[in-house]
Amino acid sequence: MTKWQKSDWRNKPRVQMPEYTDKETLEAVEAQLSKYPPLVFAGEARNLKNKLAAASRGEAFLLQGGDCAESFSEFSADTIRDTFKVLLQMAIVLTYGAKVPVVKVGRMAGQFAKPRSAATETINGVELPSYRGDIINGFEFNEESRVPDANRMLQAYTQAAASLNLLRAFSKGGYADIHHVHSWTLGFTEREEAEKYREMASRISDTLDFMSAAGVNADTNSKMATVDFFTSHEALLLEYEEALCRVDSTSGLPVAGSGHMIWIGDRTRQPDGAHVEFARGVQNPVGLKCGPSISTDDLKVLIEKLNPSNEAGRLTLIARFGAGNVGDHLPRLVRAVEEMGANVLWTCDPMHGNTIKSATGYKTRPFDSVLREVQEFFSVHKAEGTVPGGVHFEMTGKDVTECTGGVRAVSEEDLSSRYHTACDPRLNASQALELAFLVSEELSGMRAEKRRAVL
Repeated sequence: MTKWQKSDWRNKPRVQMPEYTDKETLEAVEAQLSKYPPLVFAGEARNLKNKLAAASRGEAFLLQGGDCAESFSEFSADTIRDTFKVLLQMAIVLTYGAKVPVVKVGRMAGQFAKPRSAATETINGVELPSYRGDIINGFEFNEESRVPDANRMLQAYTQAAASLNLLRAFSKGGYADIHHVHSWTLGFTEREEAEKYREMASRISDTLDFMSAAGVNADTNSKMATVDFFTSHEALLLEYEEALCRVDSTSGLPVAGSGHMIWIGDRTRQPDGAHVEFARGVQNPVGLKCGPSISTDDLKVLIEKLNPSNEAGRLTLIARFGAGNVGDHLPRLVRAVEEMGANVLWTCDPMHGNTIKSATGYKTRPFDSVLREVQEFFSVHKAEGTVPGGVHFEMTGKDVTECTGGVRAVSEEDLSSRYHTACDPRLNASQALELAFLVSEELSGMRAEKRRAVL
């Protein structure tokens, strides 16, 4: 790794990245960003790596969630707060089921760029470059908006810095008090349609009451009122990533300063490509999306490249196959990893393989398909004797109607009422929390089976 340079990716084949026509502006923006403070710090990334290592051993569980693509126009303190709030609620429910700490990682403060299935899109006979996220170009369908603009990286940095500032305040300033968070969850279960989750919520209440009676509360234990919260995003726009890459003063090793965890997408995981080249050199935890097209040979090469020292917590494999397809692909990948003796954390992304187009023309994701993929993910790991270490959701704290189903029974006819995503459909707050209850039941069942096996 001593020969690795943060600009080495420029000598590799690049995909899913814009071609900036204004090279002078691009160079000026990169130079300016390289002088800015990093958004995250090496010690925070090491802390997350240790927690992910625990999750890979079944001693913790990863909850990773947030927006499909963060928006400049919808940026607000309320949006950040609402998503953070739902993630905290989900984490408490999952903690109760898993009986291990839940590692909380947001798709926040950096998730500005998106890969696309086609370079262009056509509307009413007009063909323009595809929208690739606010850090690259604009969502509005006109020629000016769709031209990649390097100055957008500066706006993305400013928004990410503001988001992190607020998230750190929420995490450590009392907003995350476990009793407050659970009271919000009780509000969800009081709805008639959520009655089936009321029993678990009551059991959590009883546990918290017992702890308070025993003197374990926010006054006696700061961990009851604070959380560790980390950020993550797909490291797609490498000019931005390189500019924020720094050398850790304590270790002398390079760190991605754009987020605590970065991941490589299913479309950009070419073993000899630019994205793998950049990610292999930074010390942050790295995620790798694994879709149906990944071969076991490629996976082995990628593991060797991204985690050559086989460090626990370094590499998270994010499975995304689609409901009904997990059994066709995940077992062969799990076995390949086991044959290598590789230290990895397995997590499930049940969103990206379950996108369909509704009869009304909207991209959507059926809640039942999302849940089914998670269940299939757990089933495969149970059969293989390996650890299902986490889940990865695209979700929001807003009351949107983008995914169908759930206790609120969003229908295809409802999609048009509050369909606000700029890219892919997200679970709304109710659906995300309901999914946490259902995953918690899966985790609780796994624990019960292990106890019976021991006895």
